[in-house]
Amino acid sequence: MTRALVLLLLLAAPALAAEQSSGPADRLYLNGVVFTADARNSAASALAIRNGRILDVGSDAALARYIGPATTKVDLQGRFLMPGLVDGHMHPVEAGGTLLKCNLHYASLTVEEMQRGIATCVEQTRASEPDGWLEVVSWFQENMRPAGVKTNRAALDALNTKRPIIVRSSFGHTVLANSRALKLAKITAATPDPVGGKIWRDAAGEPTGLLEDAAHHVFDSLIPKPTAAQDVEAAAKALDAMRRQGVTSFLDASAAREDVAAFATLRKAGRLTARAHFAPLIKPTEVNDLTAAVARVVAFRKEFDEGPIARAPSITVRNAKLFLDGVISAPAFTGAMLEPYWRNAGTAEKPHWVPGTSRGPDVYFPADALATVLIALGRAGIDPHMHADGDGAVRAGLDGAAALRKALPTADIRPAIAHNEIVGPADFKRYAALNVIPVLSFQWEKPAGDTLGIKDYFGPQRMKIVEPAGYLAQAGARIAFGSDWPVDALDQWFAFKVGVTRTNSPDAPAEFRGRLGDDPGLSRETVLRAATINAAYELHQDDATGSLEAGKLADLIVLDRNPLSVPAEDIAKVKVLETVVGGAVVYTAL
Repeated sequence: MTRALVLLLLLAAPALAAEQSSGPADRLYLNGVVFTADARNSAASALAIRNGRILDVGSDAALARYIGPATTKVDLQGRFLMPGLVDGHMHPVEAGGTLLKCNLHYASLTVEEMQRGIATCVEQTRASEPDGWLEVVSWFQENMRPAGVKTNRAALDALNTKRPIIVRSSFGHTVLANSRALKLAKITAATPDPVGGKIWRDAAGEPTGLLEDAAHHVFDSLIPKPTAAQDVEAAAKALDAMRRQGVTSFLDASAAREDVAAFATLRKAGRLTARAHFAPLIKPTEVNDLTAAVARVVAFRKEFDEGPIARAPSITVRNAKLFLDGVISAPAFTGAMLEPYWRNAGTAEKPHWVPGTSRGPDVYFPADALATVLIALGRAGIDPHMHADGDGAVRAGLDGAAALRKALPTADIRPAIAHNEIVGPADFKRYAALNVIPVLSFQWEKPAGDTLGIKDYFGPQRMKIVEPAGYLAQAGARIAFGSDWPVDALDQWFAFKVGVTRTNSPDAPAEFRGRLGDDPGLSRETVLRAATINAAYELHQDDATGSLEAGKLADLIVLDRNPLSVPAEDIAKVKVLETVVGGAVVYTAL
């Protein structure tokens, strides 16, 4: 009876397939250049959609059979059609919230210009004197002028206000606080550095006002939290920005409960326009009870996860975030390194740079603890998403992944390491061997204040391989893209241009001209696949989206030009003309 049933199903399959492929499409794109991102990078000119899924991809002539009385036909007029962008690492509620706060807009500033920008905010919010907190965001600390200038609390204390002020670096790892804020946080010369953090001090041991990583988390309990309504507003603003950039799926790579709740509210109201994935944070301070930490993530998933990917955008929780270090950039130097940062053994006038003694902090999770938590996450079906900036932290993450693979050799767990700004060459091939996904922010792969600011501290050999995207691609790594918004403004197409050219904008200052390092960069196809099928794989979504293939959900975008053929600099000028999620048009400028 079983053999007979199988035979019956085999005989019926062609008829079922024919029935599915026959009949009209709901929407039909014609006369375009279609980048499918499938395994063969198949070329096509037309695409048909029915019931939110891709019905067929092929030539205009072949797909003409899907035209019916109610079919919406879109003449692309030679424009470019591709899968919707999958952003594998961002912080959307925080990003949307920056649009509602005192904002320095990532500008390259002198200390005086920074003071003037904050003073404007002080004047605009005089009603909050004398005790209301002022939170300033999008401070591009690494691009302050002149290069290497250091800020301290005196710059904020000089402002005409009594209010507590904190200024958040756009990189998210540094806060500058004025004296009032330090006093309210009870940070003094006697305050020890917390686990996973650093308090900068002057020659007398007093806090300078600069706080790294866990050291500034104390402000989280002091600054009034946004209301639920403000979080929803921030999430809505983030979704609007994503639609315009062509982002159809994203990972919130350090999701607080309030973040997920904001998107859940939008989801219930039918306003969720991108597939939302969330990675709750496991902190280094939880190292003594990792079982409870993993149980908390599992409970988070049970509360919010909406199950398999479906036509309508929904909420998914199957990732967990872990910080392994801070950042390699100056002046923080909280990236965990294999070899020491260099130091100036000479003078400012006659510098003499030599290897120093500091390798940055210890990796935030000891090796045994990291292996334990990764294996426990794997057993729970949770993909680890590890922040690792320095090559020491990267190696620790790869070692932890190796322990995971040894313990669970057949489990479909997809560990990712985000940032990977410096990687030891001996580790290039380990990503592919361990199936670990490097999630890279391509916009960093250029000469700029953050990358060139580490030149003397890294030495010439390490600078040759900083931001090693091309080397990782050559070694077979499955590279995924993550914007890390709001660390930078959300500008996916500028990021893709940098990924190809490793150059800054043509109008960048003279000191930021040329290419960064010796890395060969990425091909255009590799860049586009990183932000489509590879990032979809990272999020366990590649069976449903990430490429344009019959049967997959119709997540796609239309562009005003072909990023595979325009001059490389013009990739940054790409404009999204239409964004479609599950067959529904969520943004159009056609």
